[in-house]
Amino acid sequence: MLHILQESPNDSPEVEFLYDLAFAPGRRALSSYRLRDGVPPVAALCLLARGQGGDLAGAIRYWPVLVGGHKALLLGPVAVHPTRQGEGVGAQLINESLQRAKALGWQRVILVGDEPFYRRFGFTRAFGVIMPPPTNPNRVLGRALAKNGFEGIAGPVQAYEYKV
Repeated sequence: MLHILQESPNDSPEVEFLYDLAFAPGRRALSSYRLRDGVPPVAALCLLARGQGGDLAGAIRYWPVLVGGHKALLLGPVAVHPTRQGEGVGAQLINESLQRAKALGWQRVILVGDEPFYRRFGFTRAFGVIMPPPTNPNRVLGRALAKNGFEGIAGPVQAYEYKV
């Protein structure tokens, strides 16, 4: 059994360790991190999956961005501890966080990832959404959370500081 909880500031070192374990410390060199520098994540959507003993099984974060001047969420990173992979931890985090994002009124989510994996969560190729280079445009995916949430949405992705 997993417990899905909102990440607290005290969880940050443990979450950062998990991200380093899952992606290696060089993850911060990725172009998507330039959109996160100096911008706080959307706290209500930064979730943890903890086992019954309190062990960190997985974590997910979201960042506010603008796509062609329109507000959007940037999903990621999402990571599952190597000892918990294959248990559906990542799927639980993604599904729960997308439900919460929709309830909060967000209209769209983008990410950089593998379409075959993320398709089951409703993501498809986001044609016209331009991530900072050197991002492969074939890996830029999007999902509407509201009717017509991606209609007319295209252009460069830029950092955006979201105010609650």
